[in-house]
Amino acid sequence: MYEKIDLGDFMNVHRLKDLREDHDLTQAEVAKLLKTTQQQYSKYELGIRLIPIDKLCLLADYYQTSTDYILGRTNIKNVYKK
Repeated sequence: MYEKIDLGDFMNVHRLKDLREDHDLTQAEVAKLLKTTQQQYSKYELGIRLIPIDKLCLLADYYQTSTDYILGRTNIKNVYKK
């Protein structure tokens, strides 16, 4: 069984769920986008597993936000201009 770890210093796990729900997506749909299972994605949302950087970047691009927003390092939801 997996033990929940404290990800407080690493990411805001609630942001993953909020972004997913804002886009009316299921965990299974996001998991398919990330080429993983719904069970694995659920662990990212629950804070049981850290999301890999490549998947974090993919979600930031998909949701048109920054990785910093997903990680809770900023409250600015809009993506930075390149």
